Amino acid sequence: MRNSTLIIRKETAADIGAIDQLTRDAFLHAAHTDHTEQFIVKALRDAGALSVSLVAELDGELIGHAAASPVAISDGAPHWFGLGPVSVAPSHQQQGVGSELIKQLLDDLRQRGAAGCVVLGEPAYYGRFGFQAHGALVLPGVPAEYFQALAFDSALPSGNVAYHPAFDARS
Repeated sequence: MRNSTLIIRKETAADIGAIDQLTRDAFLHAAHTDHTEQFIVKALRDAGALSVSLVAELDGELIGHAAASPVAISDGAPHWFGLGPVSVAPSHQQQGVGSELIKQLLDDLRQRGAAGCVVLGEPAYYGRFGFQAHGALVLPGVPAEYFQALAFDSALPSGNVAYHPAFDARS
């Protein structure tokens, strides 16, 4: 990546096939996955719930993708989103591509007036972006330390969080 420029941009219709393959490849050997991420992205897109969908392009090649979709919080707090899936081509992982995608995605959410964002993932990684586990926000069935939130305004809601039904997609 040293002599090339990484471009982060919104997905286009022409990117859809490449995003699907990239997502499959990115999670092929990942731990803690049931390998349905590509189905989730497609189901979110088909449902009109892919609120933010960014790609990372390097020398004309799609090497990363990040998605955000609305979540429901049992206290009724509006304008919250879930981050994920985030995919980076295996040959470009550990090079900052995912970080650049996440930073831009969070900025895009802020610009659209989102109240905040939640993520299910590694605390040490997502903590770099300001995400923290909060006992008041719960994703039922997962260890509390892996479910984290980032409030864009100062109000942190409380309650159970539900991702879009597309996260149940299996094909």
